[in-house]
Amino acid sequence: MYVADSRASTPATASVEGTARPPRAGRYRSTIAPTVLALGTVSLVTDVSSEMVTAVLPLYLVAGLGLSPLGFGLLDGVYNGFSAVVRLVGGHLADRGGGRHKWVAGAGYALSALCKPLLLVAHSLTPIGLILAADRTGKGLRTAPRDALISLSSTPETRGRAFGVHRAMDTAGALLGPLAAFLILRATVDGYDAVFTVSFCVAVLGVLILVLFVPGGGRTETATSAVRPTLRAALGLLSHRDLRRITVCALLLGLATVSDSFVYLLLQHRLGVPDRWFALLPLGTAAAFLLLAVPLGRLADRWGRWRVFLAGHGALLLAYALLLTSWHGTALPYAVLALHGTFYAATDGVLMAAASDSVPEALRSSGLALVQTGQAGARFVCSLGFGAAWTLWGDRTALSVSAVALAVCAVYALTLRPVRKAAA
Repeated sequence: MYVADSRASTPATASVEGTARPPRAGRYRSTIAPTVLALGTVSLVTDVSSEMVTAVLPLYLVAGLGLSPLGFGLLDGVYNGFSAVVRLVGGHLADRGGGRHKWVAGAGYALSALCKPLLLVAHSLTPIGLILAADRTGKGLRTAPRDALISLSSTPETRGRAFGVHRAMDTAGALLGPLAAFLILRATVDGYDAVFTVSFCVAVLGVLILVLFVPGGGRTETATSAVRPTLRAALGLLSHRDLRRITVCALLLGLATVSDSFVYLLLQHRLGVPDRWFALLPLGTAAAFLLLAVPLGRLADRWGRWRVFLAGHGALLLAYALLLTSWHGTALPYAVLALHGTFYAATDGVLMAAASDSVPEALRSSGLALVQTGQAGARFVCSLGFGAAWTLWGDRTALSVSAVALAVCAVYALTLRPVRKAAA
């Protein structure tokens, strides 16, 4: 892998489908911009912090505080979907500044870091919900500007690979976070408090790395482009067919995507996993994500981003099918978690790479925020619905409904495949 300057000239336009072929061997080098590597390091450290909390949160809330599946579904929906409220704001603020991507992202990272120690003093549904909402507000502020920086510092032919590298580094943190939480829980008496304290310290380190090592802004056309980064222009991006199709598909598929926490709770319920081992379940997802993020990003650049994106949802559907079978073999958790990680490797960064091809540089952060908002809002609704369905009908029926909905949405998404050329 070669490291190239983030302001390298942009090659010929690629299609949204990612079918444009790179130059022949001998004339082409795979390039990953320093900005991508720096942001990957920030995400790695930050994910160690956030995944420490995420790994123990379901057990802490359900077993420790005695919340029902419906109550947990409400909090999980807040945790995963509340950022949808502020993603458009974060994207707009970054585009308006022409070079504020770093600082808007930094504000989001800092806000999330400040929420970690507050979990030490919250022991009921309302304050925990407010803290999680503030934490996800920080995530909402930082996600679109960060992804815009990755997109703007990469060329169309290598964009899938760049997002794959970032997501792989991000997932390395997601792999280390649950492991750190597991070790802390085993080594301390007040395990949850220790996890929240260490998580805060690690989050502060991530903010410092961002401030010291990430360049100040992305390469934009704001100064010369006829497109002004206003809210009206950002919302007007949905008039472009390809971006509208991508946004609709992300929303529909998000409505049938059961959250990670529920997947882990389902596995524990099926297999009777002891509480002390629960924090290790996310490691399986993270390991598969880490191993496959870069290869599937490269495959998306060559074979087609939309194809890889939909194939990832096929892997998730297969994971649901395994959870619904009567099979209780020792290989079940490994197979489910491997498919779960494959789903993320094939969809997370690939979706942003596909959306980037349909958005002009002056509105890149706002355009990505539109897609992320639709997806996050849909997953918020899914968490509420799945938690209610589990409470009323049981986990098996709730998952069956989600699997059928995912299959229907995936088939419909095939008809909305984006085909136009990328925005100049």
